[in-house]
Amino acid sequence: MHKDTTGILKQFWGYDDFRGSQKKIIDTVLLGQDILALMPTGGGKSICYQVPALAKDGLCIVVSPLVSLIQDQVSQLKKKGIKAIALTGGIPPSELSDLLDNCVYGNYKFLYLSPERLQQSIVQERIQQMNVNLLAVDEAHCISQWGNDFRPAYLECSILKELVPETPMIALTATATPPVVADIVENLELENVKIFKDSFSRSNIEFRVKHSKDKLQQLKKYMERTSGSAIVYVRSRKTSISLANFLIKNGISASFFHGGIPKSDKEDKLNLWLNGKVRVMVATNAFGMGVDKADVRLVIHYQIPDSLESYFQEAGRAGRDGRPSTAVIITSNEDGDKAKQQFLSTLPDVAFVKQVYSKLNNYFQISYGELVSEPLSFKFNEFCKRYGFNPNMAFNAIRILDQNSVLLLAENFKEKNTLRFVASKTEIFKYLDKNRTTAPMIQTILRTYGGITDHQTIINLYMLSKKTGTAEANLKQLLQRLAKDRIVEYVNNTSDLEITFLVPREDDHTINLFANKIKDFNQVKQNNMAAMLGYVSNKRICRSLYLLNYFGEKTSEKCGRCDICTKKKVVASPHDLENRVMELLEIRPHTSRQLEKAMGAKEKELLKTLEHLLEDERISLNFKNEYIKK
Repeated sequence: MHKDTTGILKQFWGYDDFRGSQKKIIDTVLLGQDILALMPTGGGKSICYQVPALAKDGLCIVVSPLVSLIQDQVSQLKKKGIKAIALTGGIPPSELSDLLDNCVYGNYKFLYLSPERLQQSIVQERIQQMNVNLLAVDEAHCISQWGNDFRPAYLECSILKELVPETPMIALTATATPPVVADIVENLELENVKIFKDSFSRSNIEFRVKHSKDKLQQLKKYMERTSGSAIVYVRSRKTSISLANFLIKNGISASFFHGGIPKSDKEDKLNLWLNGKVRVMVATNAFGMGVDKADVRLVIHYQIPDSLESYFQEAGRAGRDGRPSTAVIITSNEDGDKAKQQFLSTLPDVAFVKQVYSKLNNYFQISYGELVSEPLSFKFNEFCKRYGFNPNMAFNAIRILDQNSVLLLAENFKEKNTLRFVASKTEIFKYLDKNRTTAPMIQTILRTYGGITDHQTIINLYMLSKKTGTAEANLKQLLQRLAKDRIVEYVNNTSDLEITFLVPREDDHTINLFANKIKDFNQVKQNNMAAMLGYVSNKRICRSLYLLNYFGEKTSEKCGRCDICTKKKVVASPHDLENRVMELLEIRPHTSRQLEKAMGAKEKELLKTLEHLLEDERISLNFKNEYIKK
């Protein structure tokens, strides 16, 4: 007998009713059927597996690709008083065994884990002992090589079907084109699958692309004429800081957010924005996953994203409360070339991936055949400088290693403070006597850490801050002064990336296992960029229609609100069409149909343009009947 699902929704989430397809999905899950749920960003995907899992005896296993997303989900469940466990990287074997025992015997309701963790034999063995009531695969597009964030480890998720047969599986995603949908069903081995697809249409969002020579002033104008909370997405940490400062100087309340910020600062910044004390968050794509703020009125992309999947997900954080909102890309003539430079010119080939992997092992002094299992702090810029790597290309290579489960890359600010008292006891006592105001703090440090006068000792500034009632920043200043006065040796190391190696070092052999996939990865990135630039340069098709058609939703109903629907009709000149054709062919070959869709051009005008370009020998046709740039 199942518990009342509406009652569960009210008890834990405070909602009186389900929305969209949530109720139908939940009822179908409770009937024991496999499901693929396609729901837009903000559509409430997690409720679709969390509610039925709570309605039945047993535990729900959730596979998710991002550590930050797993930690956020588990944290939210715990706040509701629901028992949940996260199996992320860096857990010692003994602790892992205890956590798995808790899942078997501890009456837990949710076990969240990464696809890499699922491949461990100890995890698979214990899953077979658990009372599993539901299998959930979140961000299921990651299982498809045509998906924006393909992770080969996701291909192993179907092992869950063997470990706990007869248990229903629900796959969920907000960004799946028709080929990706087919891949999800096949690769997860979903049986008699019921596909639910809520419309991806966000009728309350006004999608716009604003071409401007002065992007800063355009940003300022949008902020001044749109009230309420806002997000501005950028592609670099440096830009996030400079734009936030620009807005503040212009009297607009703003802050910045990126992966290199300490965890405590991230929480402070996020809370200020969530509570409306800061109006605008200027952020890299490290911001937004799992963030639940319904009243975002404006999302601006100040730079072109790498794909329509990324764009639609980020733009979809506007107007989750259903009220009118705006999502706009502010772009200039140079932005397309800049995006291609960042995303396409730095795609690594197999040889480069091998080189980066070899240097990573050398950097961490890992010998051939060795596996270092603990997380390692990684100073990425120092690594690139040491070996002369282009940072964008090196990062893409490391992402490929991450996607193919060679290593785990996490944006995780870490700080390591080590201290040793080098002055004699007599000198220390004299110093304490002369510096009465700081003496209690120094004495607390000496009492807390035995042996700190003999060797470098790792100290915990957070704990010392609690003990002494002194802010961490003030403690750092004290330690720096002590070092200057030659009382101590103090070292402060920080890093904002963390790497965990998942397989022993085997150099070329490690990469050869997935070398053929690197070419596919690069092709996906090229296709994604072409579609993204097509959206930006589009001057004819309703923005909402363009996005919905891309994700396989066939509709002819225009939004009536975007910049295309509201502009005065202007006939594109032949010169404009030629430039747009050449721009798309520079990325990859296109058929005339593909060009028509990407550009939104009329068929007759496009064919005339192609004929002219062929006559001028600026383009040609290949054996696939695709147009290519000469």
